[in-house]
Amino acid sequence: MPNLRAAIVPVTPFQQNCTLVFDEETRRGIVIDPGGDLPLIKNAVAEFGVVIDAIVLTHGHVDHASGADELRADLGVEVIGPHEADKPFLDSLAEQGAAYGIEGARNVVPDRWLREGDTIDIAGVTFDVLHCPGHSPGSVVFVNKEMKFALVGDVLFRGSIGRPDLPGGDLQTLLRSIREKLFPLGDEVSFLCGHGPGSTIGEERRTNPYAGENAPT
Repeated sequence: MPNLRAAIVPVTPFQQNCTLVFDEETRRGIVIDPGGDLPLIKNAVAEFGVVIDAIVLTHGHVDHASGADELRADLGVEVIGPHEADKPFLDSLAEQGAAYGIEGARNVVPDRWLREGDTIDIAGVTFDVLHCPGHSPGSVVFVNKEMKFALVGDVLFRGSIGRPDLPGGDLQTLLRSIREKLFPLGDEVSFLCGHGPGSTIGEERRTNPYAGENAPT
């Protein structure tokens, strides 16, 4: 199996984790959630010598998707994801970017929407797509069970969960996504998320104060 590596580039005033995931040998990979600060992202791509095959979006919020259209034009690759339920967010990125100080934000129409049961390819490794609404209606998560590794966007964080109080969010829907789709992946699965450090499913199942086994119901 290819040896995948991840490099995190914090971008936008929200310090969102734009993530490069690539194979160490072939140097091919993807950019996940280019929310802005494209010079930083491009510098990281050059520093690691990665050939980008696609841009992948976990959801449509402004800090995750505002740079996708410009980066697509620069790199000549497709934008894949999220679920089509986040289309209203992607249609208003320029307006939202202006409101939140994200320069150059552009609306984007993905080349391919994602749904539950789809797969994406990252440097020759297949990741399953899980539709995990609650933080946003169209949030998606990418999982490779053999590698015991997931990319979860803003669905789940170390010690926290994605905000459910934004437009289109819903706390009970988010908790169902976490408890019915992420926790069953297994305690040994590690994940990277959209803000802050990563964690493991087991750690969050045991200790997460919002969604874990001791969280209020």
